[in-house]
Amino acid sequence: MLVPTQKTPPLALDTLGHGRFDLAAETGDFATLVVFYRGLHCPICANYLKELERLTPDFNERGVTTIAISSDGEERTRAMAEKIEAKTLRFAHSLPLQLARDWGLSISTGIGKTSIGIEEPALFSEPGIFLVKPDGTLYYASVQTMPFVRPHFSELVGAIDFAKTKNYPARGAYTGAV
Repeated sequence: MLVPTQKTPPLALDTLGHGRFDLAAETGDFATLVVFYRGLHCPICANYLKELERLTPDFNERGVTTIAISSDGEERTRAMAEKIEAKTLRFAHSLPLQLARDWGLSISTGIGKTSIGIEEPALFSEPGIFLVKPDGTLYYASVQTMPFVRPHFSELVGAIDFAKTKNYPARGAYTGAV
């Protein structure tokens, strides 16, 4: 389990048109927003990523870099980026499922074609979003076992404003006896 204020697992993947993404080399002043999505087969992911694409400049203004990541290969990732008309959001591809598991993501088995007629991969990770501070420590996480009911990026923009203004610490870091 990932713990706020503790180091996240290493994360380095190839991107579409932005070279190699390496979380350890990110330059956001406040954090990097790492968004793991299910893949091209997921219509909810496409809508979710459209919102992230729209708000990426708002995150950037707050010192937060953004990246969307899935276990899809380059071709399916490119199809998703085109589908949402990505211009500012970076996409990384070919996430190894063991690395997804290291990040605390759930892994699902494919069950055929989705409602939009795209075949699910045999195995893929479920969604998760993470704010990782420049020192590589976890600030915020939301992990899901289903594609439904995800945090709203517009609310996260407001939360970042609050956290920066109030110098709000990461929460949930206690690991002692209860």
